[in-house]
Amino acid sequence: MLEELTGSAVVRLNHAFAVAEASGPEAGLVMLDGLEAELPHHHLLPATRAELLRRLGRTEEAVTEYGRALALVGTQQEREFLLSRRTETERGLRP
Repeated sequence: MLEELTGSAVVRLNHAFAVAEASGPEAGLVMLDGLEAELPHHHLLPATRAELLRRLGRTEEAVTEYGRALALVGTQQEREFLLSRRTETERGLRP
């Protein structure tokens, strides 16, 4: 309802993550489609996509998305968190 009232892309991003928690990561990923145009410089879009891809076991795609998020992130604390998640995800790629 909030998304309908505001038309906010950030609300849609948060809604997608909530849907992923309730219905699975694939459902959340579908809701993220098309947000790139509305949030082209927002690190949370690729960070959210990375997390959902990681949960689906699509580790190579997740690592790429973490890289996109890192290129956009503004704070050191968030950068460190994203780096740790990417490193953790990369470990899943190694035999």
